[in-house]
Amino acid sequence: MQRFLNAAFLIVLVVTGLSLAWLGGRLLMLGGSPWYLLSGLVMVAVALLGWRRVPLSIALFWAFLAANLTWALWEVGLDGWALAPRLAMPLCLGLYMLTPYYRRHVGRSAPLPGGRVLWPALALIVGASIGLAFWADRTPAAASRIWGPAPASAADGDWIAYGNDRGGSRYSPLEQISPFNVGNLEPTWTYHTGKVGDGKQGTAFQVNPIKVGNRLFLCAGNNDVIALDPETGRQLWRHNPKTDLVGVYGLVCRGVTYYRVPGATGACAERIFTATLDARLIALDAATGRPCPGFGRGGQVDLKTGLGQVDKGYYFVTSPPALVRGRLVLGGWVTDGQKIREPSGVVRAFDAVTGDFAWAFDIGRPDDHGLPAPGATFTPGTPNSWAPMSSDETLGLVYVPTGNATPDYFGGHRTANDDRYASSVIALDGMTGAVRWSFQTTHHDLWDYDVPAQSTLVDLPGGVRGLLQPTKRGEIFFLDRATGKPILPVEERPVPQGVVPGERLSKTQPYSVGIPSFTGPRPTERGMWGLTPIDQAICRIRFREARFDGDMTPLSTQHPTITWPGYLGGIDWGGVSVDPRRGLMIVNNNQVGNYNRLIPRAEADRRGIKPMNAIHMGDVGGPAAQQGVPYAAQIAPFLSPLAIPCQQPPYGRINAVDLKTGKMVWSRLFGTSRDSGPLALPTFVPIPMGVPNIGGSVATASGLTFIGATQEHAFRAYDTATGRLLWKARLPAGGNASPSSYWSNASGRQFVVIAAGGHGAMLSGSSDQLIAYALPKK
Repeated sequence: MQRFLNAAFLIVLVVTGLSLAWLGGRLLMLGGSPWYLLSGLVMVAVALLGWRRVPLSIALFWAFLAANLTWALWEVGLDGWALAPRLAMPLCLGLYMLTPYYRRHVGRSAPLPGGRVLWPALALIVGASIGLAFWADRTPAAASRIWGPAPASAADGDWIAYGNDRGGSRYSPLEQISPFNVGNLEPTWTYHTGKVGDGKQGTAFQVNPIKVGNRLFLCAGNNDVIALDPETGRQLWRHNPKTDLVGVYGLVCRGVTYYRVPGATGACAERIFTATLDARLIALDAATGRPCPGFGRGGQVDLKTGLGQVDKGYYFVTSPPALVRGRLVLGGWVTDGQKIREPSGVVRAFDAVTGDFAWAFDIGRPDDHGLPAPGATFTPGTPNSWAPMSSDETLGLVYVPTGNATPDYFGGHRTANDDRYASSVIALDGMTGAVRWSFQTTHHDLWDYDVPAQSTLVDLPGGVRGLLQPTKRGEIFFLDRATGKPILPVEERPVPQGVVPGERLSKTQPYSVGIPSFTGPRPTERGMWGLTPIDQAICRIRFREARFDGDMTPLSTQHPTITWPGYLGGIDWGGVSVDPRRGLMIVNNNQVGNYNRLIPRAEADRRGIKPMNAIHMGDVGGPAAQQGVPYAAQIAPFLSPLAIPCQQPPYGRINAVDLKTGKMVWSRLFGTSRDSGPLALPTFVPIPMGVPNIGGSVATASGLTFIGATQEHAFRAYDTATGRLLWKARLPAGGNASPSSYWSNASGRQFVVIAAGGHGAMLSGSSDQLIAYALPKK
């Protein structure tokens, strides 16, 4: 047995050494660190000495470990996550050389001085470290049983729209659950939506439920609309719209819209609207779930009208319609990056009572708000709006976040109107569709930096009517929502240049200098990460082989480009929440880059890269065909061979910003490694590291912020003022949705509810559960 272990150890040592020598040589030729080459040569030398049973092998390797520690501290200081891949694997190899097995192999028969203490001490340290991780991750103990007050009005106890109010504040005025008693929070009921789709499509249960009166409304990924008893979770009704899911690769419905018809009574006086994955707008009676016969035709409107020929899977709606002055306003998802002249990104409004067409905002003809002429269509290939919208009833405006003209990663064919309105927030007149103002967050976007998040409206002292616009770039722009002018400063700064033939670039990009950036640390060779020196060296080589001149580095055909932040953000569709009582904005962000390259058309044709179709509708993160322009695109996260980010942790944070000063108040690592790890396998150990996240938060008047969002299967409550974690619950899958909070008159309790559905692209599991939490009944 000893002979086998020693032989296996020496084989591992020589293979590791040869690998590091080869990779280190490549890295050195690229201008990188010489240490990996030197490390590899030392390991090979030690392995050869070991085969010859030379005792010097032990001293030589431990001298190398001392030098390795010195180098690591010189490169990254005392950063634990940065030190781990540099030290852990070599140290484990060195410890084996101290065992009696190896010492006897090289003729050292005398016991290791202090050996009787070393091994128990190491076992104790490892066990204590794992135990400490679980102890630190425990759910805080139950606290005070003193309840906060009931809501001042019935309206305060409702959650009437996506993000609670039409302005998407994600703020609840409820105070019963507070920092003092949140430790007593417990699951009260669970609702299962059941299986949706055929099992072959990706599902992402991302709904933000709304609560009006004595009903809680939500939608499942197949567009089933469901009404529940908010106290018990008992199903009151369920409407199946029989959505055609052929070609739809992601079954997502983020919410429904509530509307009370002024002066109406009886059936459909209160309505629930949903927009479907097969492009229909449906009106249902809020009391029964039956279609409203006076709306459109039989309770629905065909959203494909005016779009011309729509290929299966190329146009669908995932966000709830916005509501302003009796108009339902909505855009649609247009599948990314496949070809030019994909379905139009037109934004349309319909009468909430009759379903009649009201107006259109077509970027190809922005001053004509009517339907296309007979035989014509809305302009194909224009920037779309797939994210949730906000509205201001007083101003009569709807705020539209926009994406790109198709495709995403080449824009030489884009029109002046495309370049004017893409990757922007646009304020449209709710009655006419006319542009009141627009603000562009990325000029001539070539990085898939479409605006993914709902604009959040906030009122400040002095009559300031603000609008916060989060972006994938990690920039948050604070604008006057009446005029579009910045409230906090925005600067145009020079950005990297140099593009492929046929392309053009903006020389500058806007930066929100009055609010901290949420891009994360700038990638550097020293900042490349891995579990071992081998995969870390590979990441360092990939970094050196890529072009990276900072954020907004354009893609090329000659080398891969590091796009930082990647298409996950920054900030994605979860947006931000605002606590107006404390003047704080809560932001959860990602710090993961992309590794992208443009593919010349001839090469793309040889590789068989074609636009996706209904039979093979894959993830938008793969090769993008971009048919109709000179280049396809290879788009992927910047990962190591072990499927972990090449950038070192943290990969996600949660933060609070003072809206009066624009200063960061606190910032915390967001999530642990419990449900993530190499090769997409969970580690089961909750080490705080900050993980990728997608989903939103809700702030409450009592001073709590509730959020799921992480790759970890967890739901958390933070102290809004300090960022201290006060409560944590285990979920069946990632809570990659936005929670809601409401009041139930039946028990006189405040509830917090979250869709714990997981997310395929986030590798956060899958579940069909909506879970409600409340304090125990008195």
